[in-house]
Amino acid sequence: MPIAALQVYSVEEADGSGGVCRVRCIGGAARTGQVYAAGDARLGLRWIERQGRRESSLGAGRAARVHLAGPAAALLAGGQVLTAVPPGGHALEELEAWLATEPPLGDEPHPMTLSSLAAAGMQDEALPDARRLRWGRVALAAVERRADWAGLHALDRAADRAGVRAYLIREFGPGRGGDPAALCRELLALIDLAPAEAAAQARAWRELPRRRIRHLRRVKVLLDRMASVGPQLAESDDPVVQAVGEWAGVRALLP
Repeated sequence: MPIAALQVYSVEEADGSGGVCRVRCIGGAARTGQVYAAGDARLGLRWIERQGRRESSLGAGRAARVHLAGPAAALLAGGQVLTAVPPGGHALEELEAWLATEPPLGDEPHPMTLSSLAAAGMQDEALPDARRLRWGRVALAAVERRADWAGLHALDRAADRAGVRAYLIREFGPGRGGDPAALCRELLALIDLAPAEAAAQARAWRELPRRRIRHLRRVKVLLDRMASVGPQLAESDDPVVQAVGEWAGVRALLP
C-alpha cells in the first residue's frame, strides 16, 4: 500500500493540543484516523476539510485544511513533509523489499517520503546500530530516487549522497560506517578546479557570472562533506590526506 505523505503549506492556528494546517497530499491517500510522524513526535489526523466540506480522505495532489492532534503541530513549518506511520513505524524490511524490485519512480512511496523515513531511521539512536546502518543503505537509495525525481544537478546529487555517507562514517566510524578516504577521493574527482584556481575565483566571486557563482557554491558543499569526515582520515602518506588539507583553507573563501 502506498505510504501517505502530507506537505505542510502553513499552520493557521495551534495550541498545546494540536493545530489546523493547510497541506497537500504528495503521496498515497491521507485518511482521518491516521498517525503522522514529525521527527520523533506523532500527530493524529482528526479531520480533513476541502472547499468548506469535511471529507474522510485526501488523494495525492490535492490540498486541504486538516486538523492534526498533538503539541508538535505548533512547531510545523512550511515545506515540511509528514509521513503516515503505523503504531510501530514503517517496516524496514518492507522498504528494503520495495527497493529491491527497482520500481519505477511513479510508484509509491514518494521519493521525498522515502527519504524522510530513511533519515529518521538512520538517525534513531534508540535502534540497534545494525538496523540504523540498514536504514542508511535505504537512505542512499532514496537520495538517488529523489535526485531523479527532482532533476538535481550532478554535483547536488553527489553532495546529498555524500551527506548520508559522511553521517554514517561519523556515527559508526571508518569500516562499519564506510571509508572516509574513498569518499574524499570521489568528491575530489568531481571538482574541476585546483585549490589555487578556486581561491582566486573566490576572492572576486561577486564579479563572476551567476552560473559560476552557483558552481563555486556547489564546490563548497562538496568540501563541507569532506571536512566533516576529516577527523576520521588516518594520518598517512596517502595523497588524499594532503589534498583535503590543501582545500581546507579554500573552503572558507568560497561564497
